[in-house]
Amino acid sequence: MEKSRRGIQSVEIGSALLLELARHVRPMALKDLATAAAMTVGKSHPYMVSFMKVGFVTQTPAGQYELGPLALQLGLTKLRQIGPVREASKVVEELAKQTGKSVAVAVWGNLGPTIVRLEEPIQPLHVNLRQGTVMSLTNTATGRLFSAYMPPKVIERLIRTEGAPQSNAEDQTFDPEKFEAQLAETRKHGLSRAQGHPIPGIDALCAPVFDPAGNIVLGILVMGPSATFDGDWDGSVARPLLECAAEISRRLGRSSA
Repeated sequence: MEKSRRGIQSVEIGSALLLELARHVRPMALKDLATAAAMTVGKSHPYMVSFMKVGFVTQTPAGQYELGPLALQLGLTKLRQIGPVREASKVVEELAKQTGKSVAVAVWGNLGPTIVRLEEPIQPLHVNLRQGTVMSLTNTATGRLFSAYMPPKVIERLIRTEGAPQSNAEDQTFDPEKFEAQLAETRKHGLSRAQGHPIPGIDALCAPVFDPAGNIVLGILVMGPSATFDGDWDGSVARPLLECAAEISRRLGRSSA
């Protein structure tokens, strides 16, 4: 079995040079590139010559190396194949199994955060949440997550059209200061949280997924009964949720650095 999986070592070694070019973004001198890849200049040079011949890299007039047209072509092809929801679908099922909770995927739609996928555990929650549900910006964990990371002007416009929260009668007045404090808390922890509100007896945590430019493209929501839901910022739900969101971001091309 191991024999059938044997690769070509020179390809694996050379890929370290390409990876460093991608990480540093700017053109690099051969000496700096070799150092970054933990290789000698003498060993690195033949790889760069071959990469130049096929178009993986090019040289600037100053003799520095940068990624070439073939790297661009491959990258654009992969981007056309990638869909954030498709990538999320590959991992949220495992998150639901790991936490034993309901997991939803939300995207930014014309009316605000919109649920596009719902993964239920063995014992599903009986809540009025389904694909196509638009989440309140001010009154849900999902809405506050997008509010924390979307451009403020976009959020302000939608809040004006959304009006007052529609849930519990005792909380019908929008408090801008409280809302801003909730957004600051979300950015601090990289998560938004809801505890028994807007749905009594249901808690939730929601984590962001980012594209390579750092824009939020998805919200991953985990929810469950308050009695059994660990809502701590570093609890048994938060940790796998953050790992899941980070993995989807990585698959979309977001650097972990």
